[in-house]
Amino acid sequence: MSTSPLAPAEPGATTADTRPSLTVLSGFWPSATYAVARTLLAADPALVLVRHDLADLAAGTVHRIVRDAAGVLEDERITLAHGCVSCTLREDVLPTLARLARAQPHRDLLLMLPEVVEPEAVAAVCAHCLVDGAPITDLIRVDSYVTVVDAEHLLDGLASTDDLTALGIAAADNDNRALADVVVRQIEFADTLVLWGESREGAYDTSRLSVLLQRMAPWAAQVRVDGDLVDAATLTRHLRHTHRHRPETPGILNRGLQGYTLGAHEPESDCGVVSAVFRARRPFHPQRLHDVLEEVNAEMVRSRGYLWLASQPDTVVAWEFAGGGLAMGSLGYWLVSLPEQHWEHVEDQRRLAAALDWDPYYGDRHQHLVFIGLDTDPVDLHRTLAGCLLTDAELADGEEIWRTYPDPFAGCFPLGTEEPADTDTDTDTDTQGENPA
Repeated sequence: MSTSPLAPAEPGATTADTRPSLTVLSGFWPSATYAVARTLLAADPALVLVRHDLADLAAGTVHRIVRDAAGVLEDERITLAHGCVSCTLREDVLPTLARLARAQPHRDLLLMLPEVVEPEAVAAVCAHCLVDGAPITDLIRVDSYVTVVDAEHLLDGLASTDDLTALGIAAADNDNRALADVVVRQIEFADTLVLWGESREGAYDTSRLSVLLQRMAPWAAQVRVDGDLVDAATLTRHLRHTHRHRPETPGILNRGLQGYTLGAHEPESDCGVVSAVFRARRPFHPQRLHDVLEEVNAEMVRSRGYLWLASQPDTVVAWEFAGGGLAMGSLGYWLVSLPEQHWEHVEDQRRLAAALDWDPYYGDRHQHLVFIGLDTDPVDLHRTLAGCLLTDAELADGEEIWRTYPDPFAGCFPLGTEEPADTDTDTDTDTQGENPA
């Protein structure tokens, strides 16, 4: 077992907090995730595991199991008013955690999420939903969000073009997410990653997967575990009571806008993995960008970020690629497009990040894209994207002319009918439709 030095336990973490600690485990491969859960239970007899089986969710039924190292404490089937993951989190997961914390405040909690649930959904529910009129954080301390990835299946999952509906594991009737989208979001939200087992291709390929995970989530600590030989005490030290969770950290699409790291620029190949960050002030020409969409993502495992188009200069355009599919959508208005008196409705962190990088002409508008791939050429990628920016002559034409450019993206990124003053510019937008999980 090994661990990276990233995201260590918080040095100033208080020891006076008597609330039970909650560790949230997610992962698309339940056998690996449950193996980590069992290991943590074996190391601490007082630890309580809560998990839900969503196999019958469509029928409005959820199977809840609560156990510790000694055995099963609860095994119940619950009927929900609405068969969706969000309802499960609100109506059973949070109340169960609150009930256990009240009944046995000396016992820490471990929540294992079903494979199709994204940890960010849990964080949102914990932040905004009340239990008996009070936040869940009055009763428990959310310590860490841990995502477990199975080394044997990770690359297949990242490259998959299947969606959850086709696989028969959709979280709701309107769940149109792709398998690869779920995997990357579980990885990117985590503050701790566990690479479980070995690649089918051997030790070198396992090391390549470790580098890939570090490039995808450079903010997360990483632990590598040999699935055949696990030291329970050591794994516990790496995963519990780390104080790594930062509830103020924005979602992945808003990270860069609020001044957080969006990705690491590591253009030199490490085990074949390359991570390239593209930043520019000039806007993209809509047609030229549209023409290279397939080309720039052809060899990518993941790309993400946001951009601005000359033809739609008011809109922050979100960019997410995984599993062979690119999703683009609106993240709201650039600050430069908002009346200044309405900036107070924008997150302080975003206003600060914009002020530090403000341009007299462009304002806060800029390109910020991260590309992560295997055996890719970052120089060629940069050359291709730079060729999509407006030329000097096009810049000289001015914004009114830019808006008249032929635009293949016209109508794709609506800002709504509201005036800019009424737009919430720091809310994540799901560019693939409603995300029930």
